[in-house]
Amino acid sequence: MTSDVAILDLLARQDGLITSAQAVRHGMSERTLRRRVEVDGWSRLAPRIFLAGGHPLTDSTRVRAAGLWVGDRGAVSGPGAAFWLGMLDTAPDLVPVTVPRRVGLRPVGGVEVRRRDLSPVDLSRVRGIRVTDRPLTALESAVVVPEGSVFLDHALQKHVEFDAVYHCYCRNMGARGFARVGNLLVAAADRADSAAERLMITLLRGAGITGWQHGLPFGRWEIDFAFPAAKVAVEVDGWAWHMDVERFRADRHKGNALVRAKWDLLRFTWHDLTTRPDYVLGEIRAALATSS
Repeated sequence: MTSDVAILDLLARQDGLITSAQAVRHGMSERTLRRRVEVDGWSRLAPRIFLAGGHPLTDSTRVRAAGLWVGDRGAVSGPGAAFWLGMLDTAPDLVPVTVPRRVGLRPVGGVEVRRRDLSPVDLSRVRGIRVTDRPLTALESAVVVPEGSVFLDHALQKHVEFDAVYHCYCRNMGARGFARVGNLLVAAADRADSAAERLMITLLRGAGITGWQHGLPFGRWEIDFAFPAAKVAVEVDGWAWHMDVERFRADRHKGNALVRAKWDLLRFTWHDLTTRPDYVLGEIRAALATSS
């Protein structure tokens, strides 16, 4: 493959971009590269990052340029990474990159430099550039994009699992902006509980199990799913109780009160509902059979 063909192939794969190091590796001298800028309509988007003439400056081009510029010294992050990972339809005007505190990079046009030491677990390489991984991208973007709670809901539905996001939150707790992240995550968890209850309803109806009531009042609480005739209570644990101490205590107080009142108490998690539905239904049937 000739150097010209190799360069054209590289430009096609990299949204019209090439680094000076890549150009030299493919046989293009620094002098030729300068001439392309002066005569052939090439443009310098960042130090040592060039856009070939005739290629449009798209959102993908801008994000890739930021990624090629920062290289392995950091990663595209926040809404820039969210666009690259398909979570957002458009890229931000300033593409954020996160670099370790010790790295002395100065911002360039179109790029916002953030300084924070990231865990390798929170980094990935996607289509040739380093970006923050999906869980951290979802969290960091949710606090800066308009309607962040809507964005986070969509990310949880389409792009990343809640448990991965929660563990990422725990790993990065204390970082700038993560107090607000915690509030958004608890709100998302509350909505996840509703989704879990809807899934339980689907399972019960699909299995032909009857005699249950959703949200039966019990003292100052409600039973998620109650079989009053059999005194079987089914509680669905979502995610918010992992973070919200008050809610955790309230759930346990309710469970203790149910046991004292001679109810048979069953607890299931979102993981149970989604990966072990037969186990869930079997436990419910067994509890109902024992009470009859």
